[in-house]
Amino acid sequence: MIQINNVSKTYKGKKGTVTAVQNVSLSIEAGEIFGMIGYSGAGKSTLLRMLNGLESPTSGEVIINGQSISKCSSSQLRKARQKIGMIFQHFNLLWSRTVLENILFPLEIAKVSKKESINRAKELIKLVGLEGRENAYPSELSGGQKQRVGIARALANNPDVLLCDEATSALDPETTDSILALLTNINKQLGITIILITHEMHVIQKICQRVAVMENGNVVEEGHVVDVFTRPQQAITKKFVTQIKGNDEGEVISQGDGKDNTYKLTFKNGQADQPHISEVVKHFDIEINILQGKIVQTAEGSYGTMKIQLVGDINNIKDAITYLESKQVEVEVA
Repeated sequence: MIQINNVSKTYKGKKGTVTAVQNVSLSIEAGEIFGMIGYSGAGKSTLLRMLNGLESPTSGEVIINGQSISKCSSSQLRKARQKIGMIFQHFNLLWSRTVLENILFPLEIAKVSKKESINRAKELIKLVGLEGRENAYPSELSGGQKQRVGIARALANNPDVLLCDEATSALDPETTDSILALLTNINKQLGITIILITHEMHVIQKICQRVAVMENGNVVEEGHVVDVFTRPQQAITKKFVTQIKGNDEGEVISQGDGKDNTYKLTFKNGQADQPHISEVVKHFDIEINILQGKIVQTAEGSYGTMKIQLVGDINNIKDAITYLESKQVEVEVA
């Protein structure tokens, strides 16, 4: 669907050359919700803008649906952009136009007939939950409603790809969750590929299947969200993960008695909801002290971490660990 091949972007200024993106390669599947996370200056916005040709790579290539966006002529790029919708942090609405008129705007540019345009706009107003607000102006809308107009406008030309540039950063937490739920519904209902950039791990957790972590213009880590959450490799990724998990990965329930046989368990692939701990206690004649634990929900399901102390015969403990591992629970010495 989307192939980013060794893309770099540099800018020349009075103080020399600045590298915004450096040798980034990513593959994004059709129908996927893919996140790019990084702090300000990481290069994520520049990379996103290269996907619809608002920025041209200094080197490398961006390919969407087999077409090289980075090598399109002006006319080819205008046509390609009709299939690449974009929503923005600060909405970018036309303040002199109503909700309906804002959604009609890209259809007017595409020279779609008036009747077809109005029917399409009304469909989208219903999809984003703005029925009854068709004739309202942006100044009469809440932040969440404005972003819903932005989403509807971005969907007007039936795009294959929806780019989200910090689309929830200007919203309060409750409104953010409602917009993320809307984007998830749009992804499922329309099968549209969504790429979003953010500096909030909460957004990645709620909506994305895969994530790329950016720092200083580089993708330093990439993978399925659950894998990145449970096994962050880079310092910047670990910092983002603590936004969700906390510094101690959950509340300490008990301090234990200071003896050995303390283990960290990681539950993935639906195992967080299974009664594995009670099964171990029933069948292996050992006691378990739960020292710490937490379950985190992601778009791909829940995962959990738990720190426990196993007390009992060493052979029984080994059998218990083998049992847990057979249930796809990761066990490591804490």
